[in-house]
Amino acid sequence: MKPIYFVHLHFLTAKKGLLRLEWIIKIAILTLLTLSLMSPIAMDKLSTNDRNGKDIVLAIDASGSMNSSGFDFENEMSKEQRLSRFEITKIIASEFINNRISDNIGVVLYGDFAFIASPITYEKEIVNEMLSYLSQGMAGQNTAIGEAIAMSVRAFKYSKAKTKIIILLTDGEHNSGAIAPKDATELAKNENIKIYTIAIGNKGEADESLLQTIAKESSGEFFTAINAKELQEVYNKINELESSNIKSKEHIQKQFYYQIVLLLACGLLLFLLLREVRR
Repeated sequence: MKPIYFVHLHFLTAKKGLLRLEWIIKIAILTLLTLSLMSPIAMDKLSTNDRNGKDIVLAIDASGSMNSSGFDFENEMSKEQRLSRFEITKIIASEFINNRISDNIGVVLYGDFAFIASPITYEKEIVNEMLSYLSQGMAGQNTAIGEAIAMSVRAFKYSKAKTKIIILLTDGEHNSGAIAPKDATELAKNENIKIYTIAIGNKGEADESLLQTIAKESSGEFFTAINAKELQEVYNKINELESSNIKSKEHIQKQFYYQIVLLLACGLLLFLLLREVRR
């Protein structure tokens, strides 16, 4: 049998290398097409908390009459442990603040004059801490309702919230300050700020007629509470009326990457087709 001689052995080696390359590319194309069908995505869970909440200012009366007792929760405190209206108001206000998960809260204290005790913020711990430092009589012994509303409006100076609310609480009548309640209410209306008014204590102590007018003019509501239990119910009612529709809402943002993988597969496939055409 005659031996067979191959003069150009390097041709066979090159062809074998090219075939190996083609198989690698074909496997890569198949892998990329499979990955694109699996549709790789990146997911980011976005919470809407602290983005679209409401801005609320609690305007709390700290006048002399707020030092009165007899406003406690019935059968829960002995006579020795009875707290003043002001102390009870702070306790219930603190609970309300903690319940407003998605909102920014601020506090205005008023008596003869009004001042911002805590600016509007999302940090509930800070607001409650500032609230705990407040005491009856810090702003004087009289009741400047006009000053309280005007200062509350001022607290919204840097607010970007669509919904702005003032919750004004008092057990007395307007008898102090340079700003009339009517003028202060106009300021709130011009800023689209809604005012909820709360008259606490026995009937006739607070100027219910004035508080009703303030609430009506600002598209808010008027409430009364003769004891701590009723005041807690009032805050619960306001909590329901101004419930946040984003408290537990979350959005999942999806970003798809199958287009990139598919583009790579198409590029490799085009490469093979061009090689086949050139042969």
